[in-house]
Amino acid sequence: MQGQIVLVTGPSGAGKSSTLAVLEDLGFETIDNMPLSLVPRLLDGPGLNRPLALCVDVRNRDFSVRGLLELMDWLGEADDGTQGKPDGRAELLYLDARPDVLQRRYSETRRRHPLAPAETAQIGIERELDLLAPLKARADLLIDTSTLTPHDLKADLARWFDPSAAQRLTVMVHSFSYKRGLPRGVDMVFDCRFLDNPYWDETLRTLDGRDPRVAEFVARDTRYTDFFEKVNDLVAFLLPAYAAEGKSYLSVGLGCTGGQHRSVATAVALCAALDAAGWKVSVRHHELEHKGRIAGVQQSGAMR
Repeated sequence: MQGQIVLVTGPSGAGKSSTLAVLEDLGFETIDNMPLSLVPRLLDGPGLNRPLALCVDVRNRDFSVRGLLELMDWLGEADDGTQGKPDGRAELLYLDARPDVLQRRYSETRRRHPLAPAETAQIGIERELDLLAPLKARADLLIDTSTLTPHDLKADLARWFDPSAAQRLTVMVHSFSYKRGLPRGVDMVFDCRFLDNPYWDETLRTLDGRDPRVAEFVARDTRYTDFFEKVNDLVAFLLPAYAAEGKSYLSVGLGCTGGQHRSVATAVALCAALDAAGWKVSVRHHELEHKGRIAGVQQSGAMR
């Protein structure tokens, strides 16, 4: 088994079916409502000549969060010669939406929620969001569809998965809190904890690194400019090498103690620099997501 594998999941009504349709248009073989127990048998079949997208969610009777996480671990391990073992890249794509949006979509379609067939859709939505929280935290790519039109969703997916793009390599920059650990799958990590911390300034404590006042505070540290230039130079140096090797992704992590100020400000600056250099780049602020300040991935040109 070779090639790219994308596992699509998320709450009911967030746009998984629409996502599969877009991926099929982009050249993926797609399977909806795939039982987890059948995935290894599927991969044990004839080799694929195109990428594969599988939608796995609560509609299926053998679905479990633990089972999907174990499948991701298995897919992420190096090929050890086991029959059916993939040697391509496996990713978890999580489609999300705000609870009020999910409830509105259910009211428009008058469908029963799979986790509350005899109760209100709101109860089912609450149960499902709580159940899927570990998958949301584990996702390689998280797209919030709350305000997206079908055209917007297609454009976002094309940025990540269109194999015909002239420049396929995409950079994902993560800001994170060391208290919660490193994001899954980062290729390289830089520690921002040595920089002056805006947290100790009461006027900045409740803000985050996307705010110009916080970014200015961080940049005033005499060590910041040299640090940022070295990080940017290293990443810029490696990107052409990754592209020449046929890599599709480079994931960079920037961490600080709380994941709110220094790492976020530096991640925003790095994204801006890479975007100006012409690379496809997106940012994910893990701690801000956890605190509900931001949802999902921001693309180039929309980092703030």
